[in-house]
Amino acid sequence: MSVEKVLWQQDATGLAGLVKKGDVSPVELVDAAISRAEKTAHDINAIAEKLFDQARERADGIDRALPLAGVPFAIKDLGIAMKGVPIHSGSRVPVLVTDFDSVLMERYLAAGLVPIATSTSPEQGLRLVTESAAFGITRNPWNTGHVTGGSSGGAAALVAAGVIPVAHASDGGGSIRVPAACTGLVGLKTSRGRIPMSPLASEPWYGFVVNHAVTRSVRDSALLLDLTHGPDSLAPYAARPPQGSFAAAAARDPGKLKLTVYRKSPLGLDISAETLKALDTAIALAREGGHSVEEIDLPFIGRDFMMDFVTCVASAVAGSLRYEAERVGRPVGGDVERATRVIGRFGELISGGAIYAALERLQMASRQLLAHTAAYDAVLMPLIAHPPLKCGAMDPAGADDFIENMLDRLHLTHLLKMKSLLGQFIDKSLWFTHWPAIQNVSGQPSIALPVHVTAEGLPLGIQAAGRHGDEETLLSLAAQMEKLSGWNERRAPLQVPA
Repeated sequence: MSVEKVLWQQDATGLAGLVKKGDVSPVELVDAAISRAEKTAHDINAIAEKLFDQARERADGIDRALPLAGVPFAIKDLGIAMKGVPIHSGSRVPVLVTDFDSVLMERYLAAGLVPIATSTSPEQGLRLVTESAAFGITRNPWNTGHVTGGSSGGAAALVAAGVIPVAHASDGGGSIRVPAACTGLVGLKTSRGRIPMSPLASEPWYGFVVNHAVTRSVRDSALLLDLTHGPDSLAPYAARPPQGSFAAAAARDPGKLKLTVYRKSPLGLDISAETLKALDTAIALAREGGHSVEEIDLPFIGRDFMMDFVTCVASAVAGSLRYEAERVGRPVGGDVERATRVIGRFGELISGGAIYAALERLQMASRQLLAHTAAYDAVLMPLIAHPPLKCGAMDPAGADDFIENMLDRLHLTHLLKMKSLLGQFIDKSLWFTHWPAIQNVSGQPSIALPVHVTAEGLPLGIQAAGRHGDEETLLSLAAQMEKLSGWNERRAPLQVPA
């Protein structure tokens, strides 16, 4: 069997085991990953920066005793620093190149992972599809006419295409879980403070953003979390320590859990029959695993909640654009995309008092959510309201394009302070995915489960959200559902190795 076929078939844990046994070398794995990256580049367009030469050099000298020695890997082009590697953040703003590694990057390298590339992201991670003026459209390996989701869409495309078995990803409003749901992968959004973001950042988007990965298997997500979690002296806080290892949690039977289901849209928007079918599939798997499942409503999570979330994100974007202007020594409004510019201008119009009040309301709703779901081990709910969209489907068209253009060209962003117009803007931005921001606000862990494939052959995952600091229960449940469903055996049909 070719090394490329082994790479395509195995998860990271399996590949590391083959390296340890001497069945394959780190250099062979990295060469196979680079070869597959080049073969699939035109199809999926998922790479921002090639790190091929550095990867080969690292693989050649790696210590094979490391837990993931020689496993090919990618880091997202956003929110993480690798010394000397350009960070574009999905934008045409001049790149940032650091002279240091992020703490998380240090932990990846210490685990033996070999980065072969940085993966594409939409500009500043703002879209839940990975399409940008800087890099173009990143496409879904299951059907290249469709999206990978965002903002970790490049990471998901590389893993789903069998280029690498696992990739770094980040999540500020679903950006790990939505791509996983679109590409048939496992995507764990960790508890706030589980993985430090220092020294590049401390609390992006008021602490809404977290780092982890998209993976082929639950055990890979668990092992990678074991190798990367924990406090850092520069991080403002850390999540509650686990009771044991995450890998052990993924390997054990979860016992009988008490689960609940939330199936409504917090925005009151349409939900496709396929999404509800995916949710019902997850419920059936949970019941097959011996768990109790009941329905729940979350009346305090609605349009006002989402409006406050978007308002806070807009203010964060405004601050980021200010920082970028200071970094490059000039305004960057002309470098960024129209939508980013509009969001940033809107953020500049919001007062500090209004932002503080919005954050207070969000945290109050989070406390209600936590209290309301405290009796349950996990809450099952959708991630994407429709199967993976066709590429370009989220681009404004017709009247929407005209309105956004006028908001930009005539500097009419102040009109977004009208609740009705802001509500329309939110509906146009979030009609594809209504739910994942809930856990970014609450700080809870949540895992994307690839339970369903549509009749058209497109993956459609849902999520299970857990208690603060309790990734262990989620990983145990997810591993059981993985075994029952067989989703780990599914592979995208793109360029299947001979």
